[in-house]
Amino acid sequence: MDVVFKALADPSRRRLLDRLRDRNGQTLRELCAGLEMARQSVSKHLAVLEAAGLVTTARRGREKLHYLNAAPINAIAERWISQFDRERVNALADLKRALEQPLMDSKTFVYTTYIRTTPERLWQALTDPAFTDRYWGVRFTTDWAEGSPLVWTQGGAEITHPDQVVLTYEPHRRLAYTWHTFTPQWADAVGIGEEVRAKLADERRSHVTFDLEPQGEQVKLTVTHDFDPAGFLHSMCSQGWPGILSSLKTLLETGEPLPASDEG
Repeated sequence: MDVVFKALADPSRRRLLDRLRDRNGQTLRELCAGLEMARQSVSKHLAVLEAAGLVTTARRGREKLHYLNAAPINAIAERWISQFDRERVNALADLKRALEQPLMDSKTFVYTTYIRTTPERLWQALTDPAFTDRYWGVRFTTDWAEGSPLVWTQGGAEITHPDQVVLTYEPHRRLAYTWHTFTPQWADAVGIGEEVRAKLADERRSHVTFDLEPQGEQVKLTVTHDFDPAGFLHSMCSQGWPGILSSLKTLLETGEPLPASDEG
């Protein structure tokens, strides 16, 4: 965790995190605007934050976009800080919440985590329904061919739709599919009220992408979820993904997922 604390110790880097918290997915040029720092200095600070895992990047054409990443803060909270008196670490807890706060003006959620496993094992965990059910409570039925229908089963509800399909299937490298359909049966199964369900159903269908990069004894997993920025789904997913991915990481590294939350 030393690299995370060292990255956070610099006020200029904290300011860059604040700017990304206010508006995620900015280019280097956008982050430099209004700062009394040279472009080269901003670039160096971003490199430190990215090395610490506090910032992750994604390409959009020729542009490189920068996103906050809550994974290191989650790791601190779950693996270390939880052993001590919570009152002594309120500042870090506040930072964790700030990094995970859904952003009303963002249309993309990006989360990066490092898992001590192999690409083959992680790929199995993302595609094998017996695996996904353990850490997510979701099962997929599909042949994983691009364009094939994806049947989503959650809480006993089976969800299908012609637009609910596999988008990309590159074994051990990249997986993408459209998000599930918000049916009344799904809402009943997971305890979502009809008013919220109807609003979700009116949103543009989103899609999620998993990118896997081997890095020594670990695999870098980046999850990118694109959704309608004006709707409810971005808030729900921004709060839900960190827990799902933490449970996935724990399952692969220890053999057991995180205990199911009593909330919701």
